[in-house]
Amino acid sequence: MELKTNFTEKASRDYILVVKAQKGNQQAFAELLDYYKDSIYYMVLKIIRNETDAEDLTIEAFTKAFKNIEYYTPTYAFSTWLFKIASNNAIDFLRKKKTAQKTVSIDKKIKFNDSEFNIISLISDSPDPEEKLINVQSQKILHHIIERLPTDYRSIVKLRFLDEMSYVEISNKLEIPLGTVKARIHRSRELLAGILKK
Repeated sequence: MELKTNFTEKASRDYILVVKAQKGNQQAFAELLDYYKDSIYYMVLKIIRNETDAEDLTIEAFTKAFKNIEYYTPTYAFSTWLFKIASNNAIDFLRKKKTAQKTVSIDKKIKFNDSEFNIISLISDSPDPEEKLINVQSQKILHHIIERLPTDYRSIVKLRFLDEMSYVEISNKLEIPLGTVKARIHRSRELLAGILKK
């Protein structure tokens, strides 16, 4: 790939790291993560307005970006590409959440041209084939990384990120205080970031 001459100094630095990352250099991945994790988190937080979900989506955005880094081309700065992935991911999350919250009454009637009709509207929450493939690939990556965590954190992370259980559900399932669940998930994020850096 040829570096665009109109790149800023920061974009040029990122491009050099991306090329290294595309060749499997883990240190380059770690540096890109360090440069952008806070910016991505706060951008996602503005969209989601929930700190826990924003943290989860930030990790997910980096996972998707690093998994697909071979497809990055320097048409735009790496940061533009990364922020696009993160914002699309956050918007998809909101869309799915909104769809999941919709309830439909099978008894609901609507009027049309002075006639009443029963409307049954079923909304499928099943992912499409592309979403299924992305989910399978993301889960494989997460499984590989999670297996490197200490045992105390591994089970909580699996329940939170793979089984998508709430903090309260995890607390009930493992019979540990809610504060412990929150503390372990927070600590596991730090450990996961450390694993990614290595």
